[in-house]
Amino acid sequence: MRIVLALWLRNIKLFVRNRVQLILIMVMPFFYLYLLSTIFKSTNISNPVSYVLAGIVIIVVFQTSMNIAVSTIEDIVSGYMKEVLVSPVKRIQIAAGQILSSTTVATFQGILILIVGYFVGLKYTSILTPVAVIASMILVGLVFSSFGLFLAASVKNSQTFQIVSMAVTTPITFLCGVYVPLSLLPNGLQFIALLNPMTYAAAFFRTLTLEKMSLSTDELMAEQLAFKVSHFVITPQISIMIVLIFGILFLLLSTAAFTRVDFSRINRSGGQKDIFQQ
Repeated sequence: MRIVLALWLRNIKLFVRNRVQLILIMVMPFFYLYLLSTIFKSTNISNPVSYVLAGIVIIVVFQTSMNIAVSTIEDIVSGYMKEVLVSPVKRIQIAAGQILSSTTVATFQGILILIVGYFVGLKYTSILTPVAVIASMILVGLVFSSFGLFLAASVKNSQTFQIVSMAVTTPITFLCGVYVPLSLLPNGLQFIALLNPMTYAAAFFRTLTLEKMSLSTDELMAEQLAFKVSHFVITPQISIMIVLIFGILFLLLSTAAFTRVDFSRINRSGGQKDIFQQ
């Protein structure tokens, strides 16, 4: 447990010391809010500003959680990870420390945006809603931190990782309904969006944040918080179950992949020979 706590604390300190990142966290989401709220006004969504803000919060949580992959690669290339492994530490403890620290940072960023969002119109009628919102951010952070760690432990070298990371995160980001309403996408991309776990994470989080869990199925579908696949409707409750299943799967896969990586044969230079030898 001390190892997990030490890794968690180290990564939190690295985040807090990065002041430029902290400033951008507060500025960029509201630039996107201004830009995207205009696009979403063309849909049937009743409160586009709060709707977009909720989507931005959860996409920030996703992107921050995925940064675990970048930080893990950097630790491996720099040799820090090798030094940690010199001590009698189980790799599952290292994986847990990485995942928990990434989730903590992601949740903290989401909370900061929600606090500022309160002053631009995001209100809650129940005191339980913020608690549920934070819990859902933690869940999404854990899910995609596990996914990011799986990517970091699976790529063959640092150059390949950059390509794979962009190829994976870009469609997940832009095909989840946060930046572009799913109703405005071509039919083929709408189908792909329904295979995207972030689509369901965003839908559930928006429903929870906007306190619309009690809406009827037709109302949820009109606001793109529920999705109809053939004759079956994926409600927000089903959406969170999909995210949970995805998270459990990649939690198992990430820890398994991480424990198999041979860190002793990684080139510290990060050049073309910076290779994971399985």
